[in-house]
Amino acid sequence: MTKYSIVALARNALTKHKNWPQAWRTPELKPEYDVIIIGGGGHGLATAYYLAKNHGITNVAVLEKGWLGGGNTGRNTTIVRSNYGQEGNTLFYEKSVQLWEGLSQDLNYNVMHSQRGVLNLAHSDAQVDAFQRRGNFMRINGIDAEYMNRDEIGAFVPLLDCSNTARFPIKGGLLQPRGGTARHDAVAWGLARGADRYGVDIIQNCEVTGIDVSGGRVTGVQTTRGAIKAKKVATAVAGHTGHLCAMAGMRMPLEAHVLQAMVSEPVKPCIDTVVTSAASHFYISQSDKGELVFGGDLDSYPTYGQRGNFPCIEHVVQAAVSLFPSFGRLRLMRTWGGIMDMSMDGSPIITTTDIDGFFINGGWCYGGFKATPGSGWVYAHTIANDEPHDLNARFTLKRFETGAMIDEGGVGPTPKSH
Repeated sequence: MTKYSIVALARNALTKHKNWPQAWRTPELKPEYDVIIIGGGGHGLATAYYLAKNHGITNVAVLEKGWLGGGNTGRNTTIVRSNYGQEGNTLFYEKSVQLWEGLSQDLNYNVMHSQRGVLNLAHSDAQVDAFQRRGNFMRINGIDAEYMNRDEIGAFVPLLDCSNTARFPIKGGLLQPRGGTARHDAVAWGLARGADRYGVDIIQNCEVTGIDVSGGRVTGVQTTRGAIKAKKVATAVAGHTGHLCAMAGMRMPLEAHVLQAMVSEPVKPCIDTVVTSAASHFYISQSDKGELVFGGDLDSYPTYGQRGNFPCIEHVVQAAVSLFPSFGRLRLMRTWGGIMDMSMDGSPIITTTDIDGFFINGGWCYGGFKATPGSGWVYAHTIANDEPHDLNARFTLKRFETGAMIDEGGVGPTPKSH
């Protein structure tokens, strides 16, 4: 931080931010747009940003029913990775990691992207084999992957229980060094400021209540602030994809579930990487404030409620203590839940539809945050050209009709697919 910025920060703090400039405009709604993007989270904002930057489409409105980043963008564990092993997912997520690597410079805004590595623990011979095969597939596609044995893992993560008596004995693990984390709210703010700079209208507190379709073509949306016409309408609403698409008369192959996460009290730096365990349904990293950020598997029931239940919290905490016994004395500070729209094969949907001018971005399961820039990049291409990019060509609804699934068991912390 420069001397000037420190002085500016102190001056504005003393005046209660009275003269603090807005990061993005608060524009009035226009009666019509070329493109309306429903959802002001990371994916919607990234789509608007890349529509303007890459395709010169700036007559765009991003409609958010609440505040920017108030949905899943602010309700996740901030993990960034591309350690996928299925054709269709691998290169897409790698493109996203590549965009992450230059995102702060591109936006001129620090999204606090930290490439601290992501380590997947193997607890059985079958997982060892699966992780080694996945690592080979990643390397064939030019993606970094390193297989580590138990002794190497013990040296890499000293607090991890690598003993023979561990509840979940560790046999090895797959490390992606370029994986890591990013700051979720900074991502939303940086993309919002970037899109606004190109003239995109960002409209908060504007809920979409209906989608207008006439003659097989979308014509606009109904909102709590009135009707708005549009040549194209694109969804980016995470767990509410099915609900929103129903407004256009579409039934989606999705289920909405809550996925919880939680943090401990702050402690001194003790984990400088991301650790995940499929056998215990657990993943953990440490935030810049010192909190241990961790989560597990979905709650077992469909819901739109952004809160979970105690049995899931108990399960995650038990897994944390089993893998890291020294964490047993820490206090749990807070928990939260995000709504996952779970597709039937565990992979996303980024596609055109049978309704002209209507586009869908959803079905992210566990993979939404890490895909933020990559999703926006290919979705903007799809909207601008009325056809998918090569990287999302397989993420269509047709795959559920033909059976050409992208069945990715490595999408989340669990060894199963959803």
